[in-house]
Amino acid sequence: MITNSQRRDEAGGALLTVLWVSAALAAIALSISTSIRAETDHAGTAGDGLRAMYLATGSVDRATQWLLWGTGSDQFFDRHQYSEKSRFYFSYPSGDVVVEMTPEAAKLNINQASGEDLVRLVTALTGDTRRAAQVSAGIQSWRGGGGSVADSSNETSGSTFQPRGASFEEIEELLLVPGITPELYYGNYVLEGDRLSPRGGLRDSLSVWGSTGPFDANGISPALLETLGASPAAIAQLMQRRAQAPFRNLAEVAALGIPVNRLEVNGEHLIWNIRATARLRRPDGSPSEVVRSASAVAKLVLPPRNRLRDPIQLRVLRFYEDAWSEFAAATPAPYTGKKLP
Repeated sequence: MITNSQRRDEAGGALLTVLWVSAALAAIALSISTSIRAETDHAGTAGDGLRAMYLATGSVDRATQWLLWGTGSDQFFDRHQYSEKSRFYFSYPSGDVVVEMTPEAAKLNINQASGEDLVRLVTALTGDTRRAAQVSAGIQSWRGGGGSVADSSNETSGSTFQPRGASFEEIEELLLVPGITPELYYGNYVLEGDRLSPRGGLRDSLSVWGSTGPFDANGISPALLETLGASPAAIAQLMQRRAQAPFRNLAEVAALGIPVNRLEVNGEHLIWNIRATARLRRPDGSPSEVVRSASAVAKLVLPPRNRLRDPIQLRVLRFYEDAWSEFAAATPAPYTGKKLP
């Protein structure tokens, strides 16, 4: 015969079991809801990233067409020279894009650069003359123009990446040269006072399609300007002035204290680097944190002299779906607090 005490024990055990099962089900439900929320956020972020990438790549395509056709307007880019500015802002319903147009002739030719120029350039980027000598020797050894990687430093001896002894075909080959890190190649952030500021890398100053001068004053990088002997203060003034409008003549550049013996303004250039940085816009019109960049190297192919009436053609030599820019850390277009049209 079951007593009242036994019934109470059984009821208590059943209640305890129910409580444990309820707690387990609640934990499972919480875990599932957390996973669903995380996956939803992940999918949303991936979708926003894809939208931003399309904005960037589409703007590169749009800019290449401007490069080919021109627009016939003083507000925009002329086919062979800067008109009003070398930086353009595109506004779309879903976001804003800044497009930078830089002639490859504004960069130092990696296959023709002297050892002295390379040392000065790397020193400007790193502040380390010893490392600059090592990198310069490595580049010259890689292209077969002298210099010894193994003799320049014990750190580079025994490298598994042996010098090719031939010209650079792609600027990305610099990443295989001993002593060149991703930060030195792509650029990085440096501490200036109490804030981090973006600093470009070797890819902003070197190119397989570059020159040894004169360099376009409207497209030359700050590091290459320092290589040519410009002071940091003068470079800062030049960059601030250039962001407002391009230089029309070398006298404007010289007035800032910049040496102009290896510079030019408004030269005719056929190979251009087009880089677009896109930032999505929130429903309230404010800029979001989702930023993507893309770039292309485009070449204008002029018709033969005996067929001058033929149209100019454009060839995209390289296309990059990931091209870091200083605008990745800032709003691409001015934000007024209102929703843009």
